[in-house]
Amino acid sequence: MAVETKDHVFTLLQNHQGHIKQLGVKRLGLFGSFVRRQQNTESDVDVLVEFEPGCKTFDAFMQLSNFLEDLFERRVELVTPESLSPYISPYILKEIEYVEFDTSLLTPHLK
Repeated sequence: MAVETKDHVFTLLQNHQGHIKQLGVKRLGLFGSFVRRQQNTESDVDVLVEFEPGCKTFDAFMQLSNFLEDLFERRVELVTPESLSPYISPYILKEIEYVEFDTSLLTPHLK
């Protein structure tokens, strides 16, 4: 079943944080319609990803994007801070909500 709420998105991300962290993800933030609680059945899930130093690769980005689309059963608009337009960046950063990951579950090379 496709995710329907912000809380559902955060729960799924927290439940799958081990796999997400293995892809080199430092943190994930949610923005857009789900944060504003304006989502509908056609909405995509807007996610900002920050990778650990040295872990941001095309493969890691695409694996994460595909994983999140499968997990949420919705389209995902995955962006990095560097890819944000300077015109919309302030609006995104103003509303973004970051998922809380349990740092004790990080793999040793990411601590």
